[in-house]
Amino acid sequence: MINLVGKTKSELEEFFISINEPKFRAKQLFEWFYDKRESDFSQMLNFSKSLREKLQNESKAHSLSFSDSQFSIQTSTKKYLLQTEDNRQIEAVIIPEEKRTTLCISTQVGCPLDCKFCATGLMGFKRNLTTAEIVDQYLLTQKDYGKDYGKDVTNIVYMGMGEPLLNYENTLKSLKIFTSEETRGLSRNRITVSTSGIPHRIIDLANTGVKVKLALSLHSAFEEVRSKLMPINNKYPISELLPALQFYAKETKTRITFEYTMFAGINDRDEDIRELGKLMNKLPSKINLIPFNSISHMAPDGISASLKSTTREKILEFADKLREKNLTVLLRNTQGDDIAAACGQLAIKKS
Repeated sequence: MINLVGKTKSELEEFFISINEPKFRAKQLFEWFYDKRESDFSQMLNFSKSLREKLQNESKAHSLSFSDSQFSIQTSTKKYLLQTEDNRQIEAVIIPEEKRTTLCISTQVGCPLDCKFCATGLMGFKRNLTTAEIVDQYLLTQKDYGKDYGKDVTNIVYMGMGEPLLNYENTLKSLKIFTSEETRGLSRNRITVSTSGIPHRIIDLANTGVKVKLALSLHSAFEEVRSKLMPINNKYPISELLPALQFYAKETKTRITFEYTMFAGINDRDEDIRELGKLMNKLPSKINLIPFNSISHMAPDGISASLKSTTREKILEFADKLREKNLTVLLRNTQGDDIAAACGQLAIKKS
């Protein structure tokens, strides 16, 4: 059976031509999937009965299935455990806020980067997700959450399991689907790709014209400290990332967001404030300060086991000092940590 979710309009046109149907059917099906969020072919009433039956019998509209979910009573955050057709498992999270409802999606099963503060890295890396599997997280979770809580997903962040730019082609294809004019529930300025920093892929993404927001997982402006927290910095140091980020900001006319998880005694010092000020003044940017969320559910060892979050009071003080430098500073409130769904906590435990 051919899976039609995750295909572009041009690919759907090729499909319909191959079954002797006019290619305008592709636009109709694309709208059913991504505008109306309908995956039941029998409900697509602008198709003939015979075409609906043909699609029902010879194709499919999902590559993932629900395995389990957890709901946070405290914040109404919902974490979904989704299963692939080869029996892998991934997680996606819907986070409701006053003015937005954000879906955090995954791009890989596990992650190869071994960031010391991230539970996903402790899983190791299994494989990249297909475009269909990336897109299907939106279709499945949006429908479920909307049905139960009456909220539509307004924002998508590629901040779940995995490094999006190491699964570049499938990530890009999913972005093109989400930013298509027929995907009316979403807009490019409400989509953010978070990366640990793959310079050539940042430049590639800038050159596509997709123009989504970009967030860099920074966590220290000092090369040595960042390398201890994020081994990828040894391969792609900040000095190499900076020109790529500057290029992205210029080409897309967007500000880069620096994601900055705060660790007691490691990156919350006065010298960190000075170095961040120097870095942020080199390009249009803002910084998102994030309390470190425990990854004890994955039984970490080494540096991962020793990390502790900066106190709330000190984070506020840190933010104020950055603002004194005329920098844009955002504070992220932890949501979903009671169900291991907060930033850095997504992972599948080994059974």
